[in-house]
Formats: sequence, C-alpha cells, structure tokens
Amino acid sequence: MDRSIIDIHAHVFPEKIAKKASSSTGDYYGIEMYGDGTVQDLLEKGEKIGTKRYVIHSTATRADQVVSVNNFIASVKEADSRFIGFGTVHPDLEDIPGEIERLISLGFKGIKLHPDFQRFNIDGENMIPIYRIIGDRLPILMHMGDENKTYSTPRRLARVLDIFPDLTIIAAHMGGYMRWGESGDFLVGRDVYFDTSSTMEFLDKQKMVDMIRTHGADKILFGVDYPMWTHEGELENILSLGLSEEELRLILYENACKLLNIDV
Repeated sequence: MDRSIIDIHAHVFPEKIAKKASSSTGDYYGIEMYGDGTVQDLLEKGEKIGTKRYVIHSTATRADQVVSVNNFIASVKEADSRFIGFGTVHPDLEDIPGEIERLISLGFKGIKLHPDFQRFNIDGENMIPIYRIIGDRLPILMHMGDENKTYSTPRRLARVLDIFPDLTIIAAHMGGYMRWGESGDFLVGRDVYFDTSSTMEFLDKQKMVDMIRTHGADKILFGVDYPMWTHEGELENILSLGLSEEELRLILYENACKLLNIDV
C-alpha cells in the first residue's frame, strides 16, 4: 500500500563535518550509525520508504554556534521544499528574542532543544524566560531521556507543562529515551506530542501500542532519528504494531500536517 510519510525527526549537517558529527553521536549512544548525516544521504535513505517531507534540525552545543546552525538549516530548506526547518537556540545566547524573531521571519516551523548536549535542565530557572519568549509561536521538539543524565527527564518536562500549558511540545523518543516508565507516569495523557524515534528498537511492542493508545494516536508523530536508524526498519516497526489504518495515517503524516500547517 502506498503511504504518505512525514519524518518529524531528522538530523543533517554540512558536508565537511557530517561524518564526524554523525560518528560522534553514535559514539555517545554506543550505536553504529546508519547514515553519514549529509542532506543527500538523508534523501536517498528516506526515498526507500517514500518519505514525502522531512523535519530537519541540528543542535548548537554552544551559544556561538546558534546563528551558523540556523543559517545552514535555512539554506537546506530553501533549496528543497521537501525539508521543513526547525531552528535552535541556546540558554547562553545573548539575544534569544531576536533569534526567535529571525527564525519566524525565515519560515522555520519550530525549535529543537537538546538538554543533554546543551547542558540545561528542562525545568531550570534559566529556561523559564525562554519558554515565555517562545510561547505559542513555535512548537518545541525536545530531546527526552538519557540513561546516565537527568537534564531531560519526563518529570522535569511535566513541571514545565504545569507552568506553561500553552507551550506546544514534541517530546522526542515517546517522552523519554530509556525512561519510558517515567514517561508513562508523568507525560502520557498530557497535552504533549510524542515522536516515535529511537524507541521501537528497545520498547516491547505491546508496551508501545499501550502508550500510543493511552496517550492518543492523534498526538503521536513518526520520526526516524536519522542518521541513527534505518527508514525501512522504523517503518517496519510501526507497521508491525497492528495499529489501525486510521491510527497509522495520523501517526505517519496527518498529525504532522495539522501541527505544522503543511501538506505532503
């Protein structure tokens, strides 16, 4: 069956640093990477399952990287309409309001934050003014979960949602990589989106189905986490869960279209 697919979670890097950036991420998580992190490689890999659109992003690990990272993502999305850009900010960036305004003016559809790589607690006092600035203007794709660090725990995100109920958050990795029990305790059923990336290789199928159906398929987004995993494998994983065609349509593209005001 032909399917429309939007990949909500893809990382790309400039060609001169892509392989190094990709391998460094693999070393951090102890995972052999599937792709080399280049734009062309992402397209070639995604086309194997007929991916129509890709939400692309990268993380600024220092404040002085923010503008260059955002300029790169802007150049990629402007060159090919299949790409949807999520920008980045950093807690130490001097002019966060100005950069967010610039992202909006450049047509970015959201912001990606990675608490573990950027070294901030999701519910840290330094983040409160940033959430207030972002408000309801852009969704935030938040990396969630880590086995060895506590920057991005589901409990921390739940505190932020209590303070800022109008924030639109996409909690990556079904709310917490390797912390899915905590995600179930603190995030499932809340007004927050989950993406499926970096989860189905680890989580029992029935637990995955239970999380999807308890949380609501209308708040789940399909993501591959390229260059970490294969597009074929992630699609096969979601199709193997026994979800209904309606649930699959929502997860694979309809929710993303509605959230980001895009089409396939």
